[in-house]
Amino acid sequence: MDTATEFGRLLGPLRRAVLRTRHTAGLPELPEAQIELLRVLAAGDATPREVASRLRVAPSTVSNLVRTMTAAGLVERTPSTVDLRTVRLTASPKALDMLDAYDRTSTAALRRALDGLAPSSREALERALPVLDDLLIALEAEAPGEG
Repeated sequence: MDTATEFGRLLGPLRRAVLRTRHTAGLPELPEAQIELLRVLAAGDATPREVASRLRVAPSTVSNLVRTMTAAGLVERTPSTVDLRTVRLTASPKALDMLDAYDRTSTAALRRALDGLAPSSREALERALPVLDDLLIALEAEAPGEG
């Protein structure tokens, strides 16, 4: 078995299965790119350029996301007190509530699925978590960002 091929084959279906839990729970649909932007802003306010850097996307991508999300009441723009040419972005209370609901729903579904696994499988997955984090870091270091 080629680990890279098998792991790559499982990533998409696993991600979609977790995303379906939001739909099943009746939560509003939000594109994954918007959720990623909200996760950055949930950690604290940031400029559009800082967000682009953290997400490793072009500033124009962030600009388009912010425009859509501001109109939806998910992102708030505040003029910078230091540089009036830029703004600080924050996740709105509505967005933070939505993100919290997504996380609670996904976590509950994952917990139920994990509880259904054999103890040895749960332990193997738990031991793999630090390795998956290392893999993410390695992939991010290898892939050039758009910005």
